[in-house]
Amino acid sequence: MMDTDLADAGLGDAEDDDFDAHEVPDAELPDHRYHDRELSWLAFNQRVLELAEDPSLPELERANFLAIFASNLDEFFMVRVAGLKRRILTGLAVPTNVGRAPADVLSDISAEAHALQLRHADVWTNQVKPALADAGIEITEWGDLTDAERDALGEYFQAQVFPVLMPLAVDPAHPFPYISGLSLNLAIRIRNARTGRQDFARLKVPPMLPRFVEVPGRGEILRFIRLEELIANHLDDLFPGMEVLDHHAFRLTRNEDVEIEEDESENLIQALEAELLRRRFGPPIRLEITDDMDDVTLELLIKELDITDQEVYRLPGPLDLRGLFGLARVDRPDLRYPPHLPTTAVAFQPGDSNERADVFTSIRRADVLVHHPYESFATSVQAFLDQAARDPQVLAIKLTLYRTSGDSPIVQALIDAAEAGKQVLALVEVKARFDEANNIVWARKLEKAGVHVVYGLVGLKTHCKLALVIREEDGVLRSYSHVGTGNYNPKTSRIYEDFGLFTADPQVGRDLTRLFNELSGYAIEKKFKRLLVAPRYLRKGLLRLIEQERRNAVEGKPARVRIKVNSMVDEQIIDALYRASMAGVKVEVWVRGICSLRGDLPGVSDNITVRSILGRYLEHSRIFAFDNDGDPIVYIGSADMMHRNLDRRVEALVRLSSPDHIQELHALFDLAMDPGTNSWHLTGDGVWARNADAGGEPLVDLQDRTMTAVQGRRRKRTVR
Repeated sequence: MMDTDLADAGLGDAEDDDFDAHEVPDAELPDHRYHDRELSWLAFNQRVLELAEDPSLPELERANFLAIFASNLDEFFMVRVAGLKRRILTGLAVPTNVGRAPADVLSDISAEAHALQLRHADVWTNQVKPALADAGIEITEWGDLTDAERDALGEYFQAQVFPVLMPLAVDPAHPFPYISGLSLNLAIRIRNARTGRQDFARLKVPPMLPRFVEVPGRGEILRFIRLEELIANHLDDLFPGMEVLDHHAFRLTRNEDVEIEEDESENLIQALEAELLRRRFGPPIRLEITDDMDDVTLELLIKELDITDQEVYRLPGPLDLRGLFGLARVDRPDLRYPPHLPTTAVAFQPGDSNERADVFTSIRRADVLVHHPYESFATSVQAFLDQAARDPQVLAIKLTLYRTSGDSPIVQALIDAAEAGKQVLALVEVKARFDEANNIVWARKLEKAGVHVVYGLVGLKTHCKLALVIREEDGVLRSYSHVGTGNYNPKTSRIYEDFGLFTADPQVGRDLTRLFNELSGYAIEKKFKRLLVAPRYLRKGLLRLIEQERRNAVEGKPARVRIKVNSMVDEQIIDALYRASMAGVKVEVWVRGICSLRGDLPGVSDNITVRSILGRYLEHSRIFAFDNDGDPIVYIGSADMMHRNLDRRVEALVRLSSPDHIQELHALFDLAMDPGTNSWHLTGDGVWARNADAGGEPLVDLQDRTMTAVQGRRRKRTVR
């Protein structure tokens, strides 16, 4: 479409400010039409746990899903539960998205989280651990070792563990020590052999050491013992002259949600560094203990940590199964997913002479849509920025950095470009949750290299994924743009599923130029042609498109809405989808995580289908597709359907113009919605039912099928 067509569709300059979602006919919608977002998140993590329960998956992958579950739940408590508690304590306890008091939701969360953690422990003890043992990887206990094995591990303990341990006594001269968040600890009761006095000591399990220590041996079976088990059986070495009466593992979770008060004059970096220091001392929100902990020790912990009984999680088996990530070092490829090797996107493959592909020439020919990790990040995004940094015709590079890896070649390309005399702008979002410290380090390194570093707009996180390269060609400046759904992070690009569009379209270049200028200067006020940008225009644009589908259905025209996101929470968007469904629009929602939309409302959501797909890759891309009476409109970009994304972040969606790209995304959606695809179906009461096999035969794995299709596309075109 040309710009005039975009305006006609209601997405150009002419009408954005005029559209009001409240002008849409107010169809009768039931009061209880949303699922609770917090409980929906727990339902998502249950789907992760169900992957660990799946005996058809390779054993080490099942262990990895157990670790992912544990890590996810930690973040949920540190952010979501902590946020609810903070609002209750500060008196800002507004009702949740389903109209319930936060205190009631906390009670529901506690019950559901307790049940899930018990199930998680059971899956490890009775399913995954025995399956690993059958495959030749044993996680053993001290009592099952031979004397020779104990002696060998004792030598390891004395050489590698003992020197870094720091037992802390609690007595009248030593107050109860500070317990850091997510640390694994041993609570130890000891008695002085001379005086008979009993005391308490706390010992932190060193997080820098391997959680699973390999038991020496030369057999075919690999054997490991947990580090805390090894330490617990050498406590006499730490407390000479004392009698060790008892010991128990415990673990504390603290509020680690960052709250930054921004104003125009403060130094955001300094404020954030101070807040990160404060985060370490956030209030406790969860205490995990082993199920054999005695009442005396538990009462002491509850008293000293100022925690409630509801916040205590008594669990069987080992605590902190994030440690299972450590099994990644085990060299057993037969116990993992078969390798998927990303291919270079066809447009970026070198010619017959095998010379290095010219990325700019490829983009000039036609827009290029790249699908990670099936298509390589290194030979697309990374190559794009590497070539831009080296190319003497490139005058300027502009990029948003939300999350990136510690040894990022993306950051290095920006540094190389700046040192080569190019104008380089990096918009670093230092408030990216849990990556703040890493981003501060890279921001300062970029500044030292001469890169223009900005930190976005006051009050808004910059979450969009944008790159712009300005190149001089025959005396004319040409823009090369990249708009993606995922971060400029080479490491996560191997496991996150994302799309990225490369284009030399001058209109996209103008849009990005204006957007970057506004991000480095003042608030976003202008409208754009091929982009939908939050916080001002994205919600309006999507509501207008959904409403147009509703009108088409009312007029008897074919109508369909397809949305793929990580989270579907925003009430205005959900209500618009309900109204579209009531008018006969076929609505298909593909969501990875939270989904507040209900599919069980008679007369309201009859035409809505909701699917979730989890697997070896984290489904991360966002797609918005509208049939538009036969002239399809499809966007990709960075925004989820959440208040924070639509109202408090800078997000960007770009409209696809290539019919081939539109067809590719619809084909992917067709596969996701196919009843023959392995997926979860949202049923009544927010329950997700797994659709994994038919008559004992496994269903299609979407990610495997996509990898095969991408590789087949490459081979077919190479043969030509």
